[in-house]
Amino acid sequence: MTSRTQSATAGDHTGEQATGQTPYHQSGSPAAEHAAHGHSASLEELHDTARRIAANVERVLVGKPEVVRTALVTLLAEGHLLVEDVPGVGKTSLAKALARSIDCTVSRIQFTPDLLPSDVTGVSIYNRQTGAFEFRPGPVFANIVVGDEINRASPKTQSALLECMEEHQVTVDTSTYHLDEPFMVIATQNPIEMEGTYALPEAQRDRFTARVSIGYPDPQAEVAMVDEHAGHNPLDDLQPVSDADTVHRLILAVRGIHMAPEIRKYAVDLVGATRGVPELRLGASPRATLQLVRSARAQAALSGREFVVPDDLHAVAVPVLAHRLVLTTEAHAARRSATDVVRAVLHRVPVPQGAQANGQGRR
Repeated sequence: MTSRTQSATAGDHTGEQATGQTPYHQSGSPAAEHAAHGHSASLEELHDTARRIAANVERVLVGKPEVVRTALVTLLAEGHLLVEDVPGVGKTSLAKALARSIDCTVSRIQFTPDLLPSDVTGVSIYNRQTGAFEFRPGPVFANIVVGDEINRASPKTQSALLECMEEHQVTVDTSTYHLDEPFMVIATQNPIEMEGTYALPEAQRDRFTARVSIGYPDPQAEVAMVDEHAGHNPLDDLQPVSDADTVHRLILAVRGIHMAPEIRKYAVDLVGATRGVPELRLGASPRATLQLVRSARAQAALSGREFVVPDDLHAVAVPVLAHRLVLTTEAHAARRSATDVVRAVLHRVPVPQGAQANGQGRR
C-alpha cells in the first residue's frame, strides 16, 4: 500500500465562504465577464473529466449511473462515501473502480475484528540506531482510502478515522501529520443485521457526506455483466483517466459555484425541519447542512450550471441526509424509513419563491 506524509495543501475545507462570488445573473463589467468566462472553462473541464471517470467506473459497475454520479458528487464536494448493501452487488468494485480512475495514491484497508487503530493511522517505532522514535504512516496516508467492510471492525478502530475524515490530519503521540489533498474515504459495509458486524456510531456516520445503496441490477444489466465479467475482471484493465492535481482543481471550481441567499436559507430550513419530526429520535446536524450545500454545488456543476437551484438540493438530499437520521421505535414498527422522512420533508418545506419564479421548482 502506498503512503505519503507530505503536508496537505492549505485551504478552506468548508467551501461555504465561496458564496461571495459574482451572481450568475450579474453582468456589465469586463471583470465580471472575464471571471464568468474563466469559470465556464473550468466547468467544461469538469464535465469532460467527470464523463471520463463515470465511463470508466461504469465499465465495472454496470447499469448503475445514478450511483456513479453520487460518487462523483461526493468526490467533488470534498466528502466521503459510505456504500451500504448486501454482499455481492459491487460495493468494493465501485470503490476500487473510482480509486483506479484517478492517478493518485490509493490504499485499501480490510476491516476485521482484530484491526487496531494504529493499523489505520500509523505508529511511532523506536529506532535503536538513532535513539529516537520514527513515525511509520498507516494506509490512511493516501488520496483515496478504500475501507472494505468498515462495520466488521470494533467502534474503537472505526473511531481512528474520525479525525482523518473531518480535519484531514492524523495525530499520533502528540504529533500532527497532514494528509494530502484531495482526500476521500470510500467505505463499504454490510447491513448491521449480518453476523459479526458492529453498527457504525452516529458520530462516524455523520462524517460520511453521502450514503448509497447499489441494489441488485436489472435483468438486462445482469446479463451484460455475465457476458463481460464472467471470464475477465474489468478492474484488471482499468486505467486512470484523471489525476490528483486535476481533481483538486475541479474541487476549487466547485467551491466557486454561486448559491443565492434564498437557496442557502432553503438548505438550512430542510435540515432544520428534520429536527422536529416526531418519527425521529435524532435529526440532521449542522455538519449535514454544510455537506448538503457542498453536494448541491457539485450537483450543479455536474449539471453544467454556475449556480445552485432547489432541484440540486432535492437531488442530493436523500443520500446526504438519510443515513444521519435515527428513527424512533414506533417509526420502525410502522415500517417507515429515513428515506421516507427526507422525502416528506422535501414536500413539506416551501421552495423559495424566487426560484419558483425562475421556473426552478420542486421536481
